[in-house]
Amino acid sequence: MIDTSALIHFGTIVFTTAASAIGVGIGQGLTSATAIEAMDEQPAARGDIAKTAILGMALIETAALLGVIVSIIVLLGTSAEHTIYTSLSEFGIAFSVGLSALVLGIISARPAQAACMSVARQPFLAQKIMRFMLVTLSLVQTPLIFGLIIAIFIKNQAAVAFSIGDGLRLIASGLTMGVGSIGPIVGLALLSQAACKSIGTNRNAYNTLLTFTLVGQAIIETPIIFALILSLMMLFMVSPLAEHQHLEGFAFFAASICFGLGTLGTGLSSGKVAATACEQIAEHPEQSGVISRLSMFAQGLIETSAIYAFIVALFLIFLRE
Repeated sequence: MIDTSALIHFGTIVFTTAASAIGVGIGQGLTSATAIEAMDEQPAARGDIAKTAILGMALIETAALLGVIVSIIVLLGTSAEHTIYTSLSEFGIAFSVGLSALVLGIISARPAQAACMSVARQPFLAQKIMRFMLVTLSLVQTPLIFGLIIAIFIKNQAAVAFSIGDGLRLIASGLTMGVGSIGPIVGLALLSQAACKSIGTNRNAYNTLLTFTLVGQAIIETPIIFALILSLMMLFMVSPLAEHQHLEGFAFFAASICFGLGTLGTGLSSGKVAATACEQIAEHPEQSGVISRLSMFAQGLIETSAIYAFIVALFLIFLRE
């Protein structure tokens, strides 16, 4: 007879490891292919292009590393007392880390690819382009760090989960962090890609692009902060589940879907607006002030959608009775 508890428990480990490995593998493959194309375009800069690609792939590797760490933590926590509720709760870890790592591994290749091509076009600016890529691509990794934090909390609480309601609550916490990060992750990568590409277009706009990119990424990351807060609320700031535990558990699940989908368009749109602004700043540096202000204003309006989703999710959590 199949042990459902063990199946779900080890399924969590497999999904987390495999999802992060798949994302990182695809991302590193895309980066390597672009690096080779850049070397063919500018043979004299092969050394700098190779360094840029290696540094980019090292940052992309972060997703696989955290995926393995989380999987080991879950595996070492395996015990004979594992219940179906404990294993069910752990599946929130797969959403919190595995889902984020899958998307992040693939999309992180874009800034690294753009940096390689920019080095080929501006070989004398190679060191600055590498530093620029490291800073912006490091910020793209932020959602995965938050996902790791939530995964650790879920693991600790899963050990004492005693009902289907608890299981759904912990799954919802991980799902909120995982799905809520997808849009912002893609948006951050799109902005970083456009910024690295724009330096190759106009090296004189380096300082302006760096400042604008950091501010733009901070705005795009706002929904990720909301996702972290909402996930922590589900973990620590909810009243004990009442009699209809499964129904209340579904309320948490609905809140996570509501917020996660609500941030998807926000992150994508905010990233696209900022990316377009980067390209325009490179082409029209004399208009950088106007372009920057307009982009930030538009991003601020776009972010209100995430706030609305956050408010509705709070109602679903605290007014579920």
